[in-house]
Amino acid sequence: QVQLVESGGGLVQPGGSLRLSCAASGFTLDYYAIGWFRQAPGKEREGVSCISSSDGSTWYADSVKGRFTISRDNAKNTVYLEMNSLKPEDTAVYYCATDCDYEAEYWGQGTQVTVSS
Repeated sequence: QVQLVESGGGLVQPGGSLRLSCAASGFTLDYYAIGWFRQAPGKEREGVSCISSSDGSTWYADSVKGRFTISRDNAKNTVYLEMNSLKPEDTAVYYCATDCDYEAEYWGQGTQVTVSS
């Protein structure tokens, strides 16, 4: 069964850090670009970051550039999103998917990130 599972979300104070994980089962992540997206209450889903399958090149939304880092560990079949200097506006459900756009074939169920004091 093909599955993506996100983990690592939680409640953190402004300025804090979290590391999200996106683990794949039933297929190999190596051949896919992996994107992270988020959706805040009342807002549309937006792209946050993406990492290519070929050369590991990365993309970040302007709102997270310099604070978030995406990486992949193909041996563990997992992609990570390291989030630092978190702000209340980063609060959202975070999803990973097997592409860098909304047409991705596979999506995870999401993990909640709440940034609040």
